[in-house]
Amino acid sequence: MVDYRSIITIEPGKCGGKPCVRGMRITVYDVLDYLASGMSTDEILADFPYLTREDIQACLAFAADREKHMLSIPV
Repeated sequence: MVDYRSIITIEPGKCGGKPCVRGMRITVYDVLDYLASGMSTDEILADFPYLTREDIQACLAFAADREKHMLSIPV
C-alpha cells in the first residue's frame, strides 16, 4: 500500500481545507469521483498529466484509511 502521507496534503487556505494531491488544486474527492464515474487510471492520467499513478493510489489509500477509522453506526 502506498504511504499517502507524503502525497495527500491538507492546507487550510487551499480548496477549503479539503485533502489535495501534493498541494495542487485537485482534491482526493475529485480523483475518487473520476474513478467512481468509470474513468480508468490511464484516462485520468491523460486528462491530468501532472498526476502520477502513485498519486491516484495515494487517494485510494487515503480513502481506505479514512473509512477504516470511521465510527460505526449501530443498526
